Amino acid sequence: MSDRRTAAIDGAKWPSFLDDSTRPEIPKLEGVTEAQRGPGRHLAEVHDSFRENMRTLRRLIEAADKGEAEARAAKEAAENLPLLANYRRFGNLCGQHCAIIEMHHSIEDQMIFPALGAKSGGFRAVVERLKAEHDVVHRLLERLIEELETLMQKPDAGRFAAARETYDALESVLNSHFGYEEAGIGDALGYFNLVD
Repeated sequence: MSDRRTAAIDGAKWPSFLDDSTRPEIPKLEGVTEAQRGPGRHLAEVHDSFRENMRTLRRLIEAADKGEAEARAAKEAAENLPLLANYRRFGNLCGQHCAIIEMHHSIEDQMIFPALGAKSGGFRAVVERLKAEHDVVHRLLERLIEELETLMQKPDAGRFAAARETYDALESVLNSHFGYEEAGIGDALGYFNLVD
């Protein structure tokens, strides 16, 4: 793993990883029709559902931090998020939110990105960067799960602060990643007819 990705995961330098100046330039597409923009709008809608779950989780964290919610009550509320409840059936503690993000990224990494990367060197650079960002997201998800499990076993201020710091990093990485991905591949999905 590159130093940049490791630093992003460790929190020391992750904001520089999100700096748009470090991201490949997005190739320009001419003559994109409204119909071709449809898949990109759908991608943004999928990302919006993730963003909404993150806002809900943020409110729960803030309430717990202010002492307005017991840790158990916050955990129960988080577990009842629609995106979290279903994934528990598959035995993963991070819930469906984690699973859907992983599934979403796996589809992109295995199907969409190779097809788009074959279109030009510019798109290849964009999708390689997006794949690297997926690695960071998944490492942060894994770390957050571990920290939340530890926090639930032995709640204390230090463990809460560590979990919150990791969540803050994850939220920043995801929001930045979603924006770059929407701009980078949104129009290309329909333009190159990469999705049905």
